[in-house]
Amino acid sequence: MLKKPLILPEGFPFILATMALACFFFWMKWYYLAVIPLVISVYFTYFFRCPPRNGKIPPGDDVLVSPADGTVVDVSDDVYEYTYLGEKCHKITIFLSIIDVHCNRSPMAGEIKYQSYVQGRFIPAYKDGVGFENERGAIGIEGRDRSILVILIAGILARRVVTWKNLGDTLKKGELYGMIKFGSCTELYIPGECEICVKKGDKVKGGLTVVGRLK
Repeated sequence: MLKKPLILPEGFPFILATMALACFFFWMKWYYLAVIPLVISVYFTYFFRCPPRNGKIPPGDDVLVSPADGTVVDVSDDVYEYTYLGEKCHKITIFLSIIDVHCNRSPMAGEIKYQSYVQGRFIPAYKDGVGFENERGAIGIEGRDRSILVILIAGILARRVVTWKNLGDTLKKGELYGMIKFGSCTELYIPGECEICVKKGDKVKGGLTVVGRLK
C-alpha cells in the first residue's frame, strides 16, 4: 500500500514559504505582520494532513468505501457514464471544503484500467457541470466483479489534480492514490446492482465510510 507521511510532501513548499516569510517579518521586528504568514503556514499544515486509516478500512469485496472526506451533495441513479464504463450508473458526488482532508482513496481493490487528466476552467466545485468544465483527473478501477470510475474535480481555489498512481497499477481498498489542492469535489460512478448507503447531506470520510454495497 502507498505509504504517505502525516503531512503530504505536496504541502511543503506552501508551508516552508509562509514560515520563511513569518521568520523574516519577525527578524525585521514587524511582529504584527508576522502573525499573518504564521497563521497561513499553520493552515497549510492542517490542509495537507494525511491521517492514517489503513487499519480501519471496512472489509469485504462487496463493500465500497468513500473516495474522499467531505459532504455528499448529490446521489443520482441512471446517470449514463460515457468516458469509461459506457452504461447507466449510480453517481455519488462529494464536496470537499477547504477544511476537509484532501487525500483521495480507492473505493475498492482493483487495477487501474483507465486514467485521464483534463485541464479546464476553475468554477466552484459545488456548481452543476463542473465535471465537464473544470480541471479533472479520472481513474477507472476494475475489481473482481465490477468496474467503477472515480473523478477528482478541481474547484475555484484548486489549481492542480495530483495522482500518485498510474495506468496498470493495482490499488487496495482505501489506498491513497491522489489529491486535489484547495477545495474540490469527487464523483463516484457505480454501474449495476448496488445498495447506496449514503444520502445527500451526509458527512463521509475517505476509506472509512461505506457508500455502497455491490449486489
